[in-house]
Amino acid sequence: MKKIGIVLFSTAILLTGCAANNSSNKTDSSSQASSSQTAVNQKELDKATADYKSFVQGQIDQLLTDTEKFRDTLKEGKLDEAKKQYPLIRMAYERSEPIAESFGESDVKIDFRLVDYVDENKTEEGWSGFHRIEKIMWEENTTKGTESYADQLVNDIKELKAKIATVEVTPDMMLTGAVDLLNEVATSKITGEEEVFSHTDLYDFRANIEGAEKIFELFKPLIQDKDEKLVKTLELEFKNVNGLLDKHMTDSENYKLYTELTKEDTKELAEAVTKLGEPLSQMGVILDGK
Repeated sequence: MKKIGIVLFSTAILLTGCAANNSSNKTDSSSQASSSQTAVNQKELDKATADYKSFVQGQIDQLLTDTEKFRDTLKEGKLDEAKKQYPLIRMAYERSEPIAESFGESDVKIDFRLVDYVDENKTEEGWSGFHRIEKIMWEENTTKGTESYADQLVNDIKELKAKIATVEVTPDMMLTGAVDLLNEVATSKITGEEEVFSHTDLYDFRANIEGAEKIFELFKPLIQDKDEKLVKTLELEFKNVNGLLDKHMTDSENYKLYTELTKEDTKELAEAVTKLGEPLSQMGVILDGK
């Protein structure tokens, strides 16, 4: 994903009350209060990052469980069932991208598109992951040839799960990741390039929005203390984007094919996501107190 610069909250505790022995009592009190507030904020930040790591680990656990079932479905030759499972399974990965994509090698194995792989390697040989299986299922309309890729995908997700268990989640990672999720949708996925064979891009859209919204929800108490208006704006813009996505659902969990959307539909989605991304990128500024 393309990274967008954000002014981030500083986690340093500034003990300014100890700067000089001849400071007035008033200055000392003010400094101590500031340090105390910083400590409180740090505690809230620590909770947010811990909760986010737990969320992502839960998503990857679900991804692994569902992918194992998907593998079994493919090996049983149940093409229609596998096609139904495919976009729903991927949503857990899409929600987790701020952390999952930080492990570049795993991301290449699990989620690399054909056009990107060929651009880097000048060949299709060695390409694997969800999109490799997607191509076979939709372009060749069969499960034959997917079996080994499915086994590899399960193993690659297990490897990713082990890596995520060791990662240190930071506010930087979360804040940047939230904006990147929206930026990726607005500039790349809006073209329908992500799911080029299955055209199930709207599932990815929703999952990216849900991933960004989770980060916002975890930081919301801190932002609320700084800027109530920003919180209300973000809540409204998330509601607007989700409302647009709801319009394109065919039942409680499935979506239209991306090719069924009109140019006006995609333009409306792109504008709504961009409008959401603007206030979302301000979260770091508010947490930094600037």
